[in-house]
Amino acid sequence: MNPGPTVADTISRYLDHLVVERGSAVNTVSSYRRDLERYRMFLDHRGVGGIAAVAESDVRDFLVHLRRGVPEDAVPPLADSSVARTLVAVRGLHRFAAAEGLVDLDVAHTVRPPTPPRRLPKALPVSDVLAILDAAAAGDDPRSLRNRALVELLYSCGARISEITSLDIDDLDLEHASVVLRGKGGKERLVPVGGPAVDAVDAYLVRGRPALVKKSTPAVFLNVRGGRLSRQSAWQVLVDAAARAGIDKEVSPHTLRHSFATHLLDGGADVRVVQELLGHSSVTTTQVYTLVTVTTMREVYATAHPRAT
Repeated sequence: MNPGPTVADTISRYLDHLVVERGSAVNTVSSYRRDLERYRMFLDHRGVGGIAAVAESDVRDFLVHLRRGVPEDAVPPLADSSVARTLVAVRGLHRFAAAEGLVDLDVAHTVRPPTPPRRLPKALPVSDVLAILDAAAAGDDPRSLRNRALVELLYSCGARISEITSLDIDDLDLEHASVVLRGKGGKERLVPVGGPAVDAVDAYLVRGRPALVKKSTPAVFLNVRGGRLSRQSAWQVLVDAAARAGIDKEVSPHTLRHSFATHLLDGGADVRVVQELLGHSSVTTTQVYTLVTVTTMREVYATAHPRAT
């Protein structure tokens, strides 16, 4: 079989293609050049000199080689993220070779990078969350009342920051301690609200929001100009509350969401109930927090709101 152009020549042509036709950044091309040179040396060691002679098994074995390293040559194994980055370059090379008619098949098309280990969400202990909620409750002016209601509602519902900032007045049902949240894809879900959050939101609506309103708006949380509070501003409210509470860990709205889920499951909540509360489309996403146990909705509610009486 005619091996066609050499691997080295194909790499050179591919890099020229990235620069001239794709306008890739200098750093990107440099990274590709380094990764593809490693690939060429691997193939050369195998006696594969022509690009058309490369088989799918060569590409797969190259990934194994990267992950194992070469101990005898003091070459350490690469992390999964680096292996995945290198595979992007290799797949690009073979896709280019097939598109240019240098080979009949793209042998790297079905090769997938290793799946990196899933990083567990970071959750705060209950004591830290309570400290943040208490810090957010300081002050009785309109902004302080708003901030307290916002942070209480974030944790009480396990909501995403966008779900809280997009809330309208009609989404709240304080009489029945519930709120309608609109998640990803516009999906709606009804979520119970704990007593402290109900009290905080009620205080804000009665004594805080009227002072912030400048014109008619359905938005629950308003900025000082009377417009809907932005995600960035809401994020800062939480960060400031965590700083006042003396929490030295990184805290974000998603930290409260993770904490909400973890505290529920640690208390024995059914993972599928927590899935519904969080608005996860798949229970697999929820299962990352902890093991599956069984509880009633009443127990879920009590666990979610440790300060409720």
